[in-house]
Amino acid sequence: MLAKLEGLKTKYENIAAQITDPEVMSDMKRYVSLNKEYKELMPIVEASEKYKIAISNLENAKDILATEKDEEMREMAKIEIEELEPAIEQLEEEIKLLLIPADPQDSKNAIMEIRGGTGGDEAAIFAGDLLRMYIRFFEKKGWKYEITSETPGTAGGYKEVIIKVTGTGVYGILKYESGVHRVQRVPQTETQGRVHTSAASVAVLPEAEEFDIDLKMEDIRKDTFCASGPGGQSVNTTYSAIRLTHIPTGIVVQCQDQKSQLKNFDKALEELRTRIYNLEYQKYLDEISSKRKTMVSTGDRSAKIRTYNYPQGRVTDHRINLTLYNLTAIMDGDIQEIIDKLQFAENAERLKAAAEEEN
Repeated sequence: MLAKLEGLKTKYENIAAQITDPEVMSDMKRYVSLNKEYKELMPIVEASEKYKIAISNLENAKDILATEKDEEMREMAKIEIEELEPAIEQLEEEIKLLLIPADPQDSKNAIMEIRGGTGGDEAAIFAGDLLRMYIRFFEKKGWKYEITSETPGTAGGYKEVIIKVTGTGVYGILKYESGVHRVQRVPQTETQGRVHTSAASVAVLPEAEEFDIDLKMEDIRKDTFCASGPGGQSVNTTYSAIRLTHIPTGIVVQCQDQKSQLKNFDKALEELRTRIYNLEYQKYLDEISSKRKTMVSTGDRSAKIRTYNYPQGRVTDHRINLTLYNLTAIMDGDIQEIIDKLQFAENAERLKAAAEEEN
């Protein structure tokens, strides 16, 4: 392991030298790529330095224990050994995990889509509840978000809503939310007090960066139309809303949340870039979803991942058989515990797969 860590440290130092080279800085695509690699290597290099210091301290303490006659010094060495050995074990586990290549998309921003599924009006209301849950979660994380497209439900909530989320490591956290979310409760529209089951689907896509794909403007058809919904008097009288169609793939996106046609165009272009990029990315998801149960939802967005049962006040995540009886807090954005447990399960799977590959 030490030899591998030493090699990565050398690579890290080489990249550090390159990103200050004026020639590299003038090539923006190369500079962005190297800068990203530098940031990814940093935690490994920092952990390996701690590991080397701990190993060196352990050897010194063992030498003192073997050669020192002074009983007080021997006692101090024993205490140090007792503290260092479990700390080194923990560092080894952390480094093993850091050495497994991370999903290159994890550090990206995300586009999240929430759609009301089976259940009619109640499904749209539940989609609205999920949106509120996620917005509360974003606020707790200190992330920025903006709704780029929305289709309200007839009795409240949303038939469909699309949100762009910006922050640190957004996609790596939100990717676990992709899939079908099921709700069991007495709907507002129910007069007999019967519990109904409805569903909403969530899809989380890593936002494509400008250098991820080569998007040609001649392949895009641009249409303008009058926006609908809230936004003041001008919203329904000016052609500020934008619809973009990518002719080679047939992908269509639209944005109408800004009064400026130019701003709507920029946002629509971002989303179009992301959707085209995700056609390729989906192949990767399909491959890993067959290996990791925690990611089944991302590879197959029709998979039922979670049930919110209101009569019993419980939430169950079906991928890891986790049941929590704090529905109110979860619907108020307290979903970090679920994500932590999903990440822990995925990390265990990744470590197991890496160990099998080594053998």
